[in-house]
Amino acid sequence: MRFGVLGPLAVWTSDARPVRIPELKVRALLAELVLEAGRVVPADRLVDHLWGERLPANPAGALQTRVSQLRGALDNAEPGSRALVVSRPPGYLLDVPPDDVDVRRFEALVAQASAVGSARDRVALLGDALALWRGPALADFADEEFARVAAARLAELWLTAVEQRAEARLELGEQGVLADELGDLVERHPLRERLRAAHLRALYRAGRQSEALAGYRDFRARLADELGVEPGPELAALHQAILAQDPALGGARPVSASNLPHVLGELVGRADAVGEVRARPDRLVTLTGPGGVGKTRLALAAAWRAVEDFPDGVWLVELGGLAAGADVEAVAELVAAVVGVRDETSSGLIAHLADALRGKRMMLVLDNCEHVTPAVADLVGVLLRTAPGVRVLATSQRPLGVAGEVLYPVPPLAEPSAVELFVSRAAARSPGFTLTHENADAIAAICRRLDGVPLALELAATRVRALGVHELLARLDDRFRLLSAGHADAPARQRTLRAVIDWSWDLLTEPERAVLRRLSVHADGWTLDAAEAVCGDDLDVLGLLARLVDRSLVAVSTVDGYRYRLLESVADYSAAKLDESGERAEVERRHREHYTSLALRADPRLRGPEQREWLRRLDVESANLRAAVESAVREGTALPLVNALAWYWVLRGRLGEGCRALTAALAAGGSEDDAATARIWLTAFRLRMGESQDLSVIEAPRPQDPDASAARARAEVFLAIAGVGIGAVRTGEDQLESTLAVFQGLGDQWGIATSLIVRSRHALLRSDLETLTAAGTRAMDLFTALGDRWGRLHATYALGWRAEIAGDYDQAAHVHRSGLRMAEDLGLWTDVSDKLGALGRIALLIGDLDRADDLHERARKVAAEQGYPIGEEFAELGLALSARRRGRFDEAEAILRKWLAWDRSLGSDIAQSMILAELGFTAEQRGDAEAARGLHMEGLAAAERAADPRAVALAYEGLAGVAEPAEAARLLGRAAALRESVGAPLPEGERGDVTRIADRVREAIGAEAFDAEFAAGQG
Repeated sequence: MRFGVLGPLAVWTSDARPVRIPELKVRALLAELVLEAGRVVPADRLVDHLWGERLPANPAGALQTRVSQLRGALDNAEPGSRALVVSRPPGYLLDVPPDDVDVRRFEALVAQASAVGSARDRVALLGDALALWRGPALADFADEEFARVAAARLAELWLTAVEQRAEARLELGEQGVLADELGDLVERHPLRERLRAAHLRALYRAGRQSEALAGYRDFRARLADELGVEPGPELAALHQAILAQDPALGGARPVSASNLPHVLGELVGRADAVGEVRARPDRLVTLTGPGGVGKTRLALAAAWRAVEDFPDGVWLVELGGLAAGADVEAVAELVAAVVGVRDETSSGLIAHLADALRGKRMMLVLDNCEHVTPAVADLVGVLLRTAPGVRVLATSQRPLGVAGEVLYPVPPLAEPSAVELFVSRAAARSPGFTLTHENADAIAAICRRLDGVPLALELAATRVRALGVHELLARLDDRFRLLSAGHADAPARQRTLRAVIDWSWDLLTEPERAVLRRLSVHADGWTLDAAEAVCGDDLDVLGLLARLVDRSLVAVSTVDGYRYRLLESVADYSAAKLDESGERAEVERRHREHYTSLALRADPRLRGPEQREWLRRLDVESANLRAAVESAVREGTALPLVNALAWYWVLRGRLGEGCRALTAALAAGGSEDDAATARIWLTAFRLRMGESQDLSVIEAPRPQDPDASAARARAEVFLAIAGVGIGAVRTGEDQLESTLAVFQGLGDQWGIATSLIVRSRHALLRSDLETLTAAGTRAMDLFTALGDRWGRLHATYALGWRAEIAGDYDQAAHVHRSGLRMAEDLGLWTDVSDKLGALGRIALLIGDLDRADDLHERARKVAAEQGYPIGEEFAELGLALSARRRGRFDEAEAILRKWLAWDRSLGSDIAQSMILAELGFTAEQRGDAEAARGLHMEGLAAAERAADPRAVALAYEGLAGVAEPAEAARLLGRAAALRESVGAPLPEGERGDVTRIADRVREAIGAEAFDAEFAAGQG
């Protein structure tokens, strides 16, 4: 996330979307934190600046509220960003890197410029610094006292940077344009001596001596009239030098000869790259990358920065006009013509050119070498050997292959820079166009779809005026027809997107074209194994793939091992070529078989020590796996594939994707054994997503084949997990024992351990704490031996619940934190939600309601993002419990009734009993005894259906709150006896309601009578 105060206060996400910060005081708070980024701003100073003399009743609380609002706004824009606002004595700080704050970036660039010797480098660095300004600093807080001082300081820094840049530009001989530019600034700041000196020098060097002298007289008169002083000695000496036409004032230092064109438009997102290319000491640097990625613009920018270093010139040699396959003589003729070497010798042009350049200090920029690479390589090899002062900067889609060559791959623009470029170019064609909250997502999507390739972005920007960004995005599937209106003065190969890729395609051999079009069947990246499987045995795939990488048509990534991908535009183009070839059906078959094989190999490895590795492997192949499923559905062969992927979908929380794939696969047909297993997975997924389901699918005949039987049992055990607490408890337990017997017969330790996890959950529902502990502990031991972290994570639920029930909240929190770390490490986000909710409940039980709310809200947000309603319910019920304890009864009731209706639709008696108890307590505390009694009676019926003694005890405790005093004491005694019967007396953290009711009853009938009735209830 980036922050800006050089202009109105602004915040952008990491992908360049603007962030709205509501409420003036929250914005003012952020502005001050940005100004002091990385440093603690004392709370009393913030209070003083936000409220001045009109302090709120509770200044510290009011400030905390504004901080909370700020954290919420940041987190809503980019999850996790609330952590950027840190509470640290004696106040708060904004914890971001300096480069993420425009004022810090500005100061760093100015300091860097002061340290470099090259005038051209100073101009570039100061230009980058000044480009960060979007208007007067803190423009939207001009009337605030805290902002006035900072704005004045920043305005002074801005003027100093302008003056330094002007002085550096004078060194480069840019006095003509500078004289006019500085004239406007001098009018706005007439008493700045340094600025006036730069203006006078520019005027004099531009041949405008009389204007320079008039400018001095004006400055001297203003100083006398307004300040009563004379110009300083340096400006007075400059005036005398102008009068005397001192030769020392002459023009700027002579600039080297060059034919470099001035490139129109700002070079966006390449500032670091320009510096890196310029700084390379190597004599041959080749900028490589796909067509349209901006190799030429980067090369020209780097070349301009290097002009001072080459007294014999920096020369652009444009090779695009040569015919493909032109020989070395043709290339040499073009180079000789550009650098002014005459072809009048019988010794041969190449030798003559090398001899002519032997003593020169010169840079050659050889642009667009890809279609004449062998010829360029031959010539460059000669020049590097014979002319040691010559440096070559080449641009090409493929390396030259010359000894000593250093490659500099030019990547597409990162998304923030791509957005900046697109908006800039669109605004140039559509005045008034800007990045807004309404169009930010569409613009980001356009930039992603076009892979951040500058030429494609510029072509797309030309369509904004006619289509708008949303319609432009909608039409990108037909990108080659859409992006067909480039600049008329561009080379023909760069006027349309199709022409850019045609240029590259035409340079390929037929085997290279075959591999490229077959690779387009991949939905995303691929490995070498996948390329060889998909492209077939009739080609040297390894060698051809390497050549396509060299030609910048295939990109390589090493983030997840060596993987390859096509830019989306290249993929679309190649897919059309695949259709034309008539090979698509065969290539799709190979793709489908390869990824089905991968899924079948991965499935058992997701249940053991290789779990994390194979999760990552399937993660990076998820797009290809989806494509394989779609292809297999069309062919009616998808059931084995979707059954193999089911556990992966569970672990990654992609149940919606799994439901769609399982439904499609079942509709397409297949073997009955596979279909029965798929139906069980589908039922479990839908149940887990909160949809009521017919559980009779479990009754299908079990397969005879051991592997198929094990696969069926794994589907059954997940259905058992999803069905815990729903429907008849006994039925679920009986089915679990049947599945457990299958695992035991097969010796499947993972299946046995998972069945024990389900057994522990059933035991919790029956308050069978002995079984809960034994099953949970045994499952943890088995999963630890297997090295299965998912299993260990799920064993922590049983162990954490047992500690919570016993009132050992420290141990419960420790166990749940351990599970949370495992869930985060594996990327199991539904479990992250559950664990945050579990920790929120512990915070609730120990009375830390603020922390409980924070944890439950985080849990709710994660669950909502994952489409996980069970997790949302758990988190929101935690918020409801906290709201009731704070006396916010309306808020609590609204949440509780929302989830009560949902649980009724599912038939979850245990959940209904808990919610009805909370609603009953809420009604009782409001004073509505009749409503409370009805709710607790309904809750009692649900608890009895669930057969959970602790839930029944909770209902009795609720009824005690609205009963006559003697009956209330007996109900409390009966509840205590039930809890004691299962070894779970009510722990301190859950005694709030019971203590409140018991105290009221004792006061009504006396302690002695209370004790007697309580004992009678215990029986």
